[in-house]
Amino acid sequence: MSAPLPGRTLADLDGDVLAHCAGHLCARDVASLAMTCRPLHAAAYCDAVWYRLYRSPLSFSFLSLGDLVYSIIRQRLPRAIFTNRVGEEAELTEFSGPKFTCEWEQWPFQQVPRGALGIRELYIRRHTVVHQMKFNDPLSSIYYLDPTESAPSHLMLDRNDVWFSQGPVAKRLSLGWLNMELMETYKSHSARITCMSDTHTNEKALVTSSTDRTVRLCWKGQSRCYKGHSGPVTALADKLLGDGEFKVLATGSEDCTIRLWSVSTRAKKHPLISTLHGHEKTLSLLSVAWHKPSLLVSISKDTKVKVWDTMAPPSSVSSSCVGGTHLNSSGPPVAIKCYQSLCYIAAGSEVTAIDLRTMKKASVLALRNQRILSCEMLPSEWLICTGIKDKVLLWDIRKSQELANTVAELHSDGPVALLHLDPYKVVTGAPWDGQVHVWETRTGHLVNTLSCNNPVKSAGRSTLSAMAVDGCRIITTGSSTEGSLLHYQDFLRSSVPVASSGKEVSKFWGPQEYDDEDSDDDH
Repeated sequence: MSAPLPGRTLADLDGDVLAHCAGHLCARDVASLAMTCRPLHAAAYCDAVWYRLYRSPLSFSFLSLGDLVYSIIRQRLPRAIFTNRVGEEAELTEFSGPKFTCEWEQWPFQQVPRGALGIRELYIRRHTVVHQMKFNDPLSSIYYLDPTESAPSHLMLDRNDVWFSQGPVAKRLSLGWLNMELMETYKSHSARITCMSDTHTNEKALVTSSTDRTVRLCWKGQSRCYKGHSGPVTALADKLLGDGEFKVLATGSEDCTIRLWSVSTRAKKHPLISTLHGHEKTLSLLSVAWHKPSLLVSISKDTKVKVWDTMAPPSSVSSSCVGGTHLNSSGPPVAIKCYQSLCYIAAGSEVTAIDLRTMKKASVLALRNQRILSCEMLPSEWLICTGIKDKVLLWDIRKSQELANTVAELHSDGPVALLHLDPYKVVTGAPWDGQVHVWETRTGHLVNTLSCNNPVKSAGRSTLSAMAVDGCRIITTGSSTEGSLLHYQDFLRSSVPVASSGKEVSKFWGPQEYDDEDSDDDH
């Protein structure tokens, strides 16, 4: 009997083979590949891999590695036959749903020699400036709203969909190449919508709460109603509780209770799981613990914080509360964010970090009598951004006890009520400004100012009521003399950089280089 063949791994493959395989992955998968071992790191950092990423018009951002095979077949064969998961033959005619969704990227054409060094650096630089919105020519689309309807108060940007609310109505727009089309209108509530959230699951659904004391779950033209609160619903958890198939939605109300609802279709008739009592004032914010998805953190208007174990048996509701503390802040809660075992809460003039294991304050960031109007937190990057009456303060939370050592002060012409923070940029907006300002996260430098109105027809004073940012895309809504509108801008394919102060730049991105063969072909 012959001896079994020794085990083989990816690292045993030839370097050229690895580089060829890595060239079919998206940038995120290439980066993950580089962190596994030295041979795969060398293959992932090969210039040939980044040349394909740099020049390719396709980026499979939403494809799993297994589904990559299907996408390659679909590119090369107009009509591809494959075997589906139940063993039947089927024709692969289009990509739909989360498993077959491509993000089409087309960067401006720039001649790059095939043997050039530093293509990975060029890719990263381009990726960075695109996400920092450092361009003057984004793909822009305007959607005018009915002037008889109220201005949108909530706005969400999710892949190719835009969700927004107007009074008791929620609407979904589909983003096209140069336009936005109304796809769905949900008139389920009888009073103003107070909160809007995404379920963050494969089955994309919208969750809305209202002053009519109900919660609605909307998806694919369908709607489900959750009734039980005796007062207006004022808070939705930032994500679903639990892991696996059993998912729970948490809501808070003016009736001072938290209610847990099953979002499973099996619990359609009796979705209420339990009611949590313990708060004495209206619920303001709810957040699911980062380190344990069964823990729920709640804070009420009197800044009392409680932690609940939502997996406790329904008969022991009184024991569901596993911790609590009182912030004693000078103002109502503004924002909450859980990361690892900490919970960051902005209220009054302070941002407090609470250790959920001991319920003790880990740190306090005090603004000295400056009321916080908006707050965004990025704990993984050690950054907190606070908006006040005339500026935005960007903090490094490792220096939270040193007030003078802020990362940057970003000035504003009005109170900063709208704020976005990610590793690349800070986006700020004041209600009466009619513009949003984009700043570099690391330096605090202003890199762009975007109008919320139609740049061709804009005239007179305008306002800003909501905004949503997703990577290199932004959508804003506001009112002007023309009426209310939604303005969508996508910087992915932009090519005209914003001019630096006192400098002129070419309309082409970066220096242009040409191959000798291309020059010969022109003559």
